[in-house]
This record gives sequence, C-alpha cells and structure tokens, in this order.
Amino acid sequence: MSRSRLHVPMPRAVAVGVLLLTTVVVPHSGAGPASAAAAAPVSQVAERRIAAPAAFTHPGVLVSRPQLDFVRSRVSAGAQPWKGAYDQMMASAFASLSRTPKPRAIVECGSYSNPNNGCTDERQDALAAYTLALAWYVGGDSRYAEKAIQIMDAWSATIRDHTNSNAPLQTAWAASSWPRAAEIIRYTYGGWSSTGVNRFGTMLRDVYLPEIINGNATSNGNWELSMMEAALGISVFLEDRASYDRAVAKFRDRLPAFLYLTTDGAYPRGPVGSSIDTRTEVVSYWHGQQQFSDGLSQETCRDFTHTGYGISAISHVAETLRHQGQDIYPEIQDRLRHALGFHAKYELGDAVPPSLCGGSLTLGLGPVTEVAFNALNNRRGIAMTRTGQLTERQRPAGTNHLFVAWETLTHGSNPN
Repeated sequence: MSRSRLHVPMPRAVAVGVLLLTTVVVPHSGAGPASAAAAAPVSQVAERRIAAPAAFTHPGVLVSRPQLDFVRSRVSAGAQPWKGAYDQMMASAFASLSRTPKPRAIVECGSYSNPNNGCTDERQDALAAYTLALAWYVGGDSRYAEKAIQIMDAWSATIRDHTNSNAPLQTAWAASSWPRAAEIIRYTYGGWSSTGVNRFGTMLRDVYLPEIINGNATSNGNWELSMMEAALGISVFLEDRASYDRAVAKFRDRLPAFLYLTTDGAYPRGPVGSSIDTRTEVVSYWHGQQQFSDGLSQETCRDFTHTGYGISAISHVAETLRHQGQDIYPEIQDRLRHALGFHAKYELGDAVPPSLCGGSLTLGLGPVTEVAFNALNNRRGIAMTRTGQLTERQRPAGTNHLFVAWETLTHGSNPN
C-alpha cells in the first residue's frame, strides 16, 4: 500500500455539503513549463463542462444495464471469452452462497494492513456483494441477489468508522465495490427493502464519503485516484451532485500528476494541493526517475502493481462518467493509452533501458487493462497493439482481491 497520513475527520457538512463552483476545471499549471502551442489544446479540452447530470442513470457505477444485458446474452450463448470469465467468477469464493459476512464497527488498517483488524474482511465482503450482484443479473438466480443483500445489510447495520494510517485507502477500496453491488441490486432486483436501501445509503454518506471526498494530495497517486473513484460511485448511488462535482474536479487535477505526457512540459506536474513543485521535488516524488516520457506513471519506479491500481481507478472513473452521460475519454485518452502501452510492453518482456528506474522494474500490473482497452481500442478505434496482447494473455481477468474484479466478463469487447 501507499504512504500514510493522519486521519483528521471533518464534519460532513464541510466535507460534502457545499455546492462547488469549480465544475469547469482549469488544469493545474504544474512544474513542467509547456509551450504555448502545447498548452492551447489542453486548455480547450479543460473548458468542457462535466457536472452532475440532471437525472442519474442507474445502474451506472462502472457497469450499465446495456453492458449487463450484453454479458448475459453472451454467457447464455456460451460465447467466449465471456462464458469462461463467468465460470471463473462463479467458481470463486466471492460467489459462494454459504458466505458469512464479517462486519465490524471499527475497521483498523495500518500501513500494508498492519494491523489488519477487519481490513481483508471488509474488502472481500464488498467484492463478494458485487460478485453476487453480477451472478444474480447474468444467471437470473435470486439466491445470489439475496446473499448480496445479506452482506450489504450486515455491514450497514454495523460499521461506524475506519482508523489508523491506511484508513483513507481502505475506505476507498471497499467503497469502490459497495456502490457497484448496490446499484445492480437496487435497480434490477425488487427484493431489497427500503429500510435496507436507506440504511446502506446512510452508511455510504456518513462512514465512507467523509473519509475520501477531500482527497490526499501528498500520498502516492493511486490513493487519491481510488478515493475519487469511490467518491464518484457513492455520489451516483446517493444522487449527491455536490460530491459528484467535487470528485470529478479532484480527479481531473490528479490525473496529470500521475500519468505524464511530454506536452505537460519538461517534467511532470505536482499534485494540486501539495507543495511539490520543483524538479528536485518531482523527481523524488516520482521515485527517483530523472527522464520522463509519454505514459510514465508517478509510481512506475515504485512498482507496477501500485501503478495498476491508479490506472484501474482512472478507467473506472471514466466509465462511470460515461454511463452518466459525460464522456471524459476524449480528454484523457492520450494519457491513458500511452500509460497502458508503456507498461504493457515491459509486462510482455521488453528490455528495460538503464534510463528507466535504473534499468530495473518490479512488474505485476494486475488484471486492470480490460476496461480502458475496451473503451479506447474497441469503442474509440485507437490502435493499442501491446495493450491488446497483454489483455489477451491475462484473460479471463480475475480479481486483485482489493477493488478490481471480473472485468473480462463485464467489459471484454463490450460494445455498450
């Protein structure tokens, strides 16, 4: 896991209750001075307004009903790779109808989950709820919906807080999965009581959202990106326009401080809200990397696994925004495609030059390419040869046991 910080709770009214005036986002100018010619297109893209929709689309967190209908039709037909991905999911412990939820009032997570007082239980119960929701919709067996409800009800009746240094990241990971599950069950299954739905919404609003909505400017970038993914999903479920706008604004600010393009300037931008703004500070923050090229991530020289967390969160945010009628892919596609291609080639075995992380990389990107590859290559027609090779090699993409799960099933070649 990434750097820690002290947990300083804020009143919910301060954290989420103020209507933002920054819906039209101007990117942080950052440390790397870009040319006027390079800066102009970025400014034009940034003027696009992305605000909470007048009417929210449900289910609409990561997966939509048209996407789910496509998956169900493909699995029913026995078509690949969806049938194999579905069988993989159904064989996992997350799809078990005998699962017993393990809720806690206080989930305490230190750095690298040490101590681990409910951290694994919470993340895996949230992933199980999402898995069971998918199993219900694709397979049509109501027992899976009822088991998902049992897990969500158990946690909403119990949890009150997250503590210790990894509380923000733990909260983000669990809260990325919870709304996905809740959206599917609430809007496709009639058996979740209004009491259960309302209590679950209260849990998201009072326990999860205040921990993540203000972001974390100084930790490694996967933290804040995951926090904004979770905040956006919660906002859709709650139909909370203020927190939705805030999450989108922070996401847009953080993105160029995590994935570099040469058009940003001679070196990457520091995170908005931090004091990281000189080249020396940026090099240190980027784990000692001195040379910058298209697609490099702030965590590349740390390891590919944490880099993958950030890339995954980026694609999840973009997908959720698209379901809500706001396609941010044109704005972010160059960063995302370069980042995927850059890291995919080394995962596939390309030699590492001495100028990159001292010639040594810690690989392990994880099952994180399906959503972005489908969006950029299949829907937008962008050539992504190396990313495609890696995606095919990893199919069916499973779960990282944190917040990524079953994306060959949900997004592999999904036209919706």
